[in-house]
Amino acid sequence: MGSFSNSQDGMGNTIAATKRLARAMMVSAGAFSLILVSCNSANRQQQVLNLLTEFSSVQIQEIILPPGAETLYTTISTTLGVAQPDVLMVRGLESVVDINELIVSTNLMRDEFRKQFHCPLVLWVNDEILRKLVWLAPDLKDWAASTIRFDMPNSQLVEQTALSA
Repeated sequence: MGSFSNSQDGMGNTIAATKRLARAMMVSAGAFSLILVSCNSANRQQQVLNLLTEFSSVQIQEIILPPGAETLYTTISTTLGVAQPDVLMVRGLESVVDINELIVSTNLMRDEFRKQFHCPLVLWVNDEILRKLVWLAPDLKDWAASTIRFDMPNSQLVEQTALSA
């Protein structure tokens, strides 16, 4: 996996996207909103989480889904109880075994999310999960104002490789 020849540039993009995420969380504090964060690299994800604590003062409750999770709604409500954090962040979707079932049930339960959770819901997804959301949960996906991306699209990678060749 060679070294980051453009790590400065990559870091700048990461910081800019992290600031967008912090702003999106602050804007919707106290009300339900869906924020999709797309990242394919676990290292990058950790980097963003570390940066987020610098750019944001909101209280973030993190839930890491177990591979056996069957529904997102039940997993969240069981974990939260009556507490409402400023921001709810869900990671681990890529490790869920029955991910298609979980996405379909989340789409069906989407109104309950809006009724029960009065905080932004930040879902960490990778490209594959994002595609599944588009196909299996279009109504839920439409709720997301935008997807904040922390990965360079492959087309850019290809262009850069072609330029340096």
